Amino acid sequence: MQFSVLGSTEVTAGGVQLELGGVKQRAILGYLVLHANKVVPTSHILQAMWEGNPPPTARKMVQNAVSAIRRMLANHADAPALHTHAPGYQLRVDTNTVDLYRFRALVREGRTAITGGMPAHGVELLRDALSLWRGHALADLVETGINWSELAAIEDERLSALEDRLDAELACGRHREITPELEVLTSTEPLRERLCLQFMLALYRSGRQADALRIYRRTREALIDGLGLEPGRELRELQQRILEHDAAIQVSAVAA
Repeated sequence: MQFSVLGSTEVTAGGVQLELGGVKQRAILGYLVLHANKVVPTSHILQAMWEGNPPPTARKMVQNAVSAIRRMLANHADAPALHTHAPGYQLRVDTNTVDLYRFRALVREGRTAITGGMPAHGVELLRDALSLWRGHALADLVETGINWSELAAIEDERLSALEDRLDAELACGRHREITPELEVLTSTEPLRERLCLQFMLALYRSGRQADALRIYRRTREALIDGLGLEPGRELRELQQRILEHDAAIQVSAVAA
């Protein structure tokens, strides 16, 4: 049985997608998958489902949803166990069956390869990790108004892995190849300074100094307008190095 949360919530068994029931049942299953192999207190589930304002029947609704999830799982021999474990519930799964945990494992491997001096291999592993994403995490539930802090944290994991991959691509001398991707990313994430830095560096190494400086100005304006902040030290230093044609930011040796 496979669980997918990096996109719409999906569960498949034998290659067949299972019917997950209504929104509350899907949401409770999604929440348990996000916290797989941990005991999740019922109070946390109530907070997640009703944002601190549960109706009088909320606990019964959670119990009914858990029972329905158990019935669904019971129809499949390789299904994980869903235990009642004070003060709540625990979904016991093999992490290899959950796309989120496969993503995290591949990201760890990719980062290890990069720090070990193998950026090209790290790029491959991080691409494999990012390919598991089919949209926003639990996208079907987000459409219903669910806005858990865990989802923002997982999205940040995705962006951090993407930035690590782009750093490794730059280390491999692939600045021209990633420039179009960075153009899109910095438009959708205008306040993310690391992406801006990568875009500026890719442009500069492609012989586009004026464009690199333009992106700095654009990001500075976005940060001041959006957050009331000046760019961070690294971004300011890169701007100065570009102005000075610093040899230290030229293309480095390509690593395998």
